Amino acid sequence: MTARIIDGKAIAAGLRARVADEVARVKHAHGLTPGLAVVLVGNDPASEVYVRSKHRETQAAGMASSEHKVAADVSQDELLALIARLNRDAGVHGILVQLPLPKSINAETVINAIDPAKDVDGLHPANAGRLAGGFAALAPCTPLGCIILTRSVHASLEGMNAIVLGRSNLVGRPLLQLLLNENATVTIAHSRSRDLPKLCAQADLVYAAVGRPEMVRGNWIKPGATVIDVGINRLPAGDGKMRLVGDVAFAEVSEVAGAITPVPGGVGQMTVACLLVNTLRAACAIAGLPKPAV
Repeated sequence: MTARIIDGKAIAAGLRARVADEVARVKHAHGLTPGLAVVLVGNDPASEVYVRSKHRETQAAGMASSEHKVAADVSQDELLALIARLNRDAGVHGILVQLPLPKSINAETVINAIDPAKDVDGLHPANAGRLAGGFAALAPCTPLGCIILTRSVHASLEGMNAIVLGRSNLVGRPLLQLLLNENATVTIAHSRSRDLPKLCAQADLVYAAVGRPEMVRGNWIKPGATVIDVGINRLPAGDGKMRLVGDVAFAEVSEVAGAITPVPGGVGQMTVACLLVNTLRAACAIAGLPKPAV
C-alpha cells in the first residue's frame, strides 16, 4: 500500500471539538443555544441508529437536541403540520427529516415545507439554487464532509481536475457545486457516461458516490490522485455476517492513489460532524450573528 489513509474519524473528532468551542462561545457571548430537531417516521432500524447518533453528538457539542418520532402510517398532512410547528419554534434552528420516508409520504413535498433557513440537510430548492449560483447556502452534509477531507490533503483545490461519480441530489450534484466554489475543474459522471475508466484516469481528485460495491478499480486511477469513497455497501463476509465496503476497490486503489478514505472510517464519520456545523451556522444566521469560525 502506498496511499496515505485519510482518517475521517480523527478529522471528524477535531471538527466536532471546534463546533463545541464555538457553541460555548456563542452561548456565553449572546445567550444563544443552537437547537436541532430530528423527525423520524416509522421504525427503520438503520434510521433509528442514525438518529441516536445525531442526538448524542448534538448534545455532546452543547446544543439542544429534540427527537420527534411519528408512526409509519402518519398522514402527510400530520407530518407537514409537525414541520410547520418546528418552523415556528424559536428554539429550533435546524430541522432534519430522516430519509427515506414511507412510500405514502411525498419526500419532495416534505423537504419543500422546511424553512430554508433551518434546512440543515441542504436539500430545499432554495438552498440548492443558492449553492448552484455560487451564493452562501446550507450545503448537504456529506458533500461538505468530502470537501473537508480533501482539504486535509490539499491546502487548495484550485485548478485541480476532479471527477464526481454519481449525480444524486444528496451527494453528486451539490458536491459538483462545492468543488466549483473551490475553483476546481469538475467532471460529473453517471450511469450513462462513456468510458468511465478513461475519465477517472484524468482526475487529480476522484469522488465515488454511485452505490456499486468496489466499482472503481486500481487501473482507473491516476497515480498520486486523491480518492474520496462515499459508498457504503454491505456484502456477505461468511458465517452469516456482513462486511462494509465502499464504491472503491480499496486494496487495488491504495496501490496507486496518493491518498484515500477507508470504508468505514472515512466520509461516514464526517456527515454528523457537518450536520453540527450546519446547525451552528443556521443558528447564527437566524440570530443575525456573524458566521461562526467553523
